[in-house]
Amino acid sequence: MTIIDRFKKSTVGKSIVRNPDRKTPRDRAAGHWSNFFLHIYPVKVPKREIGFRYSWYLGVASAVLFGSLIASGIYLMFFYVPSPAQAYTDIQTIQTDVAFGQYVRNVHRWSAHLMVIAVAAHMARVFYRGAYKSPKEFNWVIGVVLLVLTLLLSFTGYLLPWDQLAYWAITVGTSMAGYVPYIGDTVQEILVGGTTVSSSTLIRFYVLHVAVLPAAVVLTLAVHLWRWRKDSMLTSEGSPDE
Repeated sequence: MTIIDRFKKSTVGKSIVRNPDRKTPRDRAAGHWSNFFLHIYPVKVPKREIGFRYSWYLGVASAVLFGSLIASGIYLMFFYVPSPAQAYTDIQTIQTDVAFGQYVRNVHRWSAHLMVIAVAAHMARVFYRGAYKSPKEFNWVIGVVLLVLTLLLSFTGYLLPWDQLAYWAITVGTSMAGYVPYIGDTVQEILVGGTTVSSSTLIRFYVLHVAVLPAAVVLTLAVHLWRWRKDSMLTSEGSPDE
């Protein structure tokens, strides 16, 4: 009997651990479904789907890089003001005067680049293996949405330094958005907030970059993971994504 088992059988342990021992698969399944946080997941997942050869952990890498972006981005937000009069100066201050500022900004930038590569590679891997086929068609669509959100995160963060490179890159990018059929003018107006890149554009890109798009990624990623767990139970042994 292990120390943990002894603790569970002690008076103190019994007062803390209320769940009964789950010895059989049926008992473990019952405990799984009775848990508020676990009931949305399947009781079992095919072993092959959590191995390295199945996905090369590209999805895991994308999620880790997204976490790195959130952590480093929160740190940078303490020293950045989205104002045309102050944005560029704040970036210079971060790189020269803020403790670990240049390191954190480099981590943020490289995490963004690597996340785009990891998500694109993950999509290519899924497509190559035919894992987008039944019963996972809808999860493939969710994955495409995540790829678009990842690209938008990278695009909206490009303007925040407010230097000449960022200014003209966003000018060209938003002008290209205006040529999208039917909705191009509306999309360009939403992004720019006027006819030219200005302080309104910087505020809009900042809000999109630090609030709207990260929240959309978290929500979509949660649905994506949930559907992956659920759909994996419907995958037959002879399916192409084995």
